[in-house]
Amino acid sequence: MTVDDACTTTGGDVGREPDPSDSLRTFGAVVQALREHAGLSRADFGERVRYSKHTVESVELGRRMPDESFVERAEEALGNTGALRKAAKYLTRGEPGLAAWFRQWARLERVAVSLCTYECRLVPGLLQSEGYMRALCENDIPPLTDDALEATVRARLERQQLLHERPSTAFDFIVDEAVFMRRIGGAEVTRGLFDHVLEAVKARNVTLQIMPACTEYHACLAGPIQLLETPDGRWRGYSEGQENGRLIADPKEVSKLHMRYARLRSQALPPKESVGLLEQMRGAL
Repeated sequence: MTVDDACTTTGGDVGREPDPSDSLRTFGAVVQALREHAGLSRADFGERVRYSKHTVESVELGRRMPDESFVERAEEALGNTGALRKAAKYLTRGEPGLAAWFRQWARLERVAVSLCTYECRLVPGLLQSEGYMRALCENDIPPLTDDALEATVRARLERQQLLHERPSTAFDFIVDEAVFMRRIGGAEVTRGLFDHVLEAVKARNVTLQIMPACTEYHACLAGPIQLLETPDGRWRGYSEGQENGRLIADPKEVSKLHMRYARLRSQALPPKESVGLLEQMRGAL
């Protein structure tokens, strides 16, 4: 074991990422490909970069964030192409509790100047009460472990801080009435959910519109929509299905989503009427 590797145990678990990100896995795969192309074993490569073969393995499998020394020595050992230095600039840690395909969108949310969300499946994460979050997790198939459930709830609660930390960011939500008609978790959880949403939409930067169930027209029958505007005025979209999600940057695709969302806003109940309907539904429980 080298001095630089003193924090790594024989199993290579100290410093291990709890939930490896896609960028870590990709970086690791590049390191492995370059090492193998150079004809070096992990042990041989470890000697050259002065890290143990266990640390080399952890980096290659995306289980460990490489430090600056590892990146620099790996560059020198593998041809000094500059590829690893450039790739290392884009490394990000995994975020336990957030789906891997959602993390890039979550990072964009933190700097967005406006966010628009339409949902027809469940209450948007930024508006969920903790009880509702837990009910959703308890309905997940296959069942989550206790640790995974708690990590998911923590991540969603932390993400909700956006509503308070970014008071100048506009958060617009359109939700199908049918979503609020569901009693996920039972009546008590649903009452808590309604109270939470009604409190959240009191903020000047948060707007909720409900798409009534009894309507002849619906511009977003193709599914949920998420849109955001970046600080430099660019728009991005996000589409999600079961076990996958896609960030949309193509201007033509984003334009289509914009058109559908704009039409849906004209079809949904105005904010004041939406709050009134939610209060009515809350009172009927």
